[in-house]
Amino acid sequence: MKRCMEKVNDIILEMKDIVKDFPGVRALDGVNFEAKKGEILALVGENGAGKSTLMKILSGVYPYKTYEGEVIIYGERERFYRTLDAQQKGIAIIHQELNLIPKLSVAENIFLGNERTRFGVIDYEQILVETKRVLKKLGIELDPETKIIDLGIGKQQMVEIAKALRVKAQILILDEPTSALSDKEIKLLFDTLRALKEQGVTSIYISHKLEEVFEISERIVVLRDGKTVGGGDTSKLTIGEVVAMMVGRKIEEMFPKEKPAFKDVLLKVKNFSVDHPFLPGEKVVQDINFEVRAGEVLGIAGLMGSGRSELVTALFGAFPADTSGEIYIRGKKVKIKSPYCAIREGIGLATEDRKQFGLILQMSVKENISIAMLKSLCRFGIIDEIEDRKLTERFVDELKIKTPDIETKVDNLSGGNQQKVILARWLATNPKILILDEPTRGVDVGAKVEIYKIMNELAGEGIAIIMVSSSLPEVLKMSDRILVMKEGELKKELNTIDATQELIMGFATG
Repeated sequence: MKRCMEKVNDIILEMKDIVKDFPGVRALDGVNFEAKKGEILALVGENGAGKSTLMKILSGVYPYKTYEGEVIIYGERERFYRTLDAQQKGIAIIHQELNLIPKLSVAENIFLGNERTRFGVIDYEQILVETKRVLKKLGIELDPETKIIDLGIGKQQMVEIAKALRVKAQILILDEPTSALSDKEIKLLFDTLRALKEQGVTSIYISHKLEEVFEISERIVVLRDGKTVGGGDTSKLTIGEVVAMMVGRKIEEMFPKEKPAFKDVLLKVKNFSVDHPFLPGEKVVQDINFEVRAGEVLGIAGLMGSGRSELVTALFGAFPADTSGEIYIRGKKVKIKSPYCAIREGIGLATEDRKQFGLILQMSVKENISIAMLKSLCRFGIIDEIEDRKLTERFVDELKIKTPDIETKVDNLSGGNQQKVILARWLATNPKILILDEPTRGVDVGAKVEIYKIMNELAGEGIAIIMVSSSLPEVLKMSDRILVMKEGELKKELNTIDATQELIMGFATG
């Protein structure tokens, strides 16, 4: 390093007048950003505000000359042409979408591209020793020889962080790091960031979870529409003030829940069980009983691995294992063996992982919305393009989906607008029952409120909504009743009037 920084308050990073254009879109418009040595700095803003784009410039993903402005580290102007250049300056980025090779081990992933060799041969023994040291520093009890494919998402996220520590990063960028972590893993992550702070490592923390931002950060920078619009010391700000900066207006009600008007029972589930896909004789969901009425929002809470997603995926006919039990829709017993059967019975499912299981990223907004309706849009085996366009434009308008055109690839939309595309797909099928698995995960605060309003409107129209969520405030505020699951079993049904976060966690943890 050209210059040694001893004081915590010293500026080690400056990004000046950063401008970045994509075809037809200015993603960053004169952004100024700075970070101090050994601080935990939060970078917040709605989807599309420019957070990830700014960090991709800093980490060399977008090379020099593809943007305007200056990147200054330790007082020296830097020009990164590739990610390796940024890594050599002590910058590491952990993306929201994990960048691991599933069939390689933990150790092999951590040292991929920087393998230790002896006489021209990879020294696996040395790699294992160094991997154990890095994992111990993180406080993770994990066998370095375990394959990534055998780990849960939370442990995979920690392996990504271990990779960054292995290259001795001085500026660590974390993009939505807790989106798939359990509470225990989040605490471990925060403890790790605080320990790294004591070692002088600067962490830039990007998250839509403002409660976490206020818990872990010392300072906040807010972006909106590609510009720096505010921020300050975390201790001097409120969540309401940060939200107002993010969206450009004050949001009066974060959870705009309307008074329910329940009708008849739409869905009844009796003694429903789901086999484990890999362990014969084991169950991932065991003997579940519940019902949901028209116009009701039924929340399902529980820790990761409690069987929430497996339950709703199996009800939709999409879980890769056998089921048993009975399902009734409007009092009629039905058999759902596939998503096609579920759609025919009036069920829609917005999956937990919208990018892997919900969207076809390289297809257009129009194609993603109409894909579940193709049969009704066809005339003599050919898609009626006029009707297809009318259908798409209707839902783009009704759900306020921000897209340059309905032919735009859905991969180019923000997370909130991608989620609305999935909602539009299922609304186009005129569902009786809509299952929303983590409907606001990775979605900014403004889009969350819009999704909550859509849920209210749908419930008001008599649609039964089942919402799986890891956010306890979301479950408490948006649900009419709550089911709490633990280890594949239904532990308790709660009325939201009496429910609290502590009560839910008590049943979720046993």
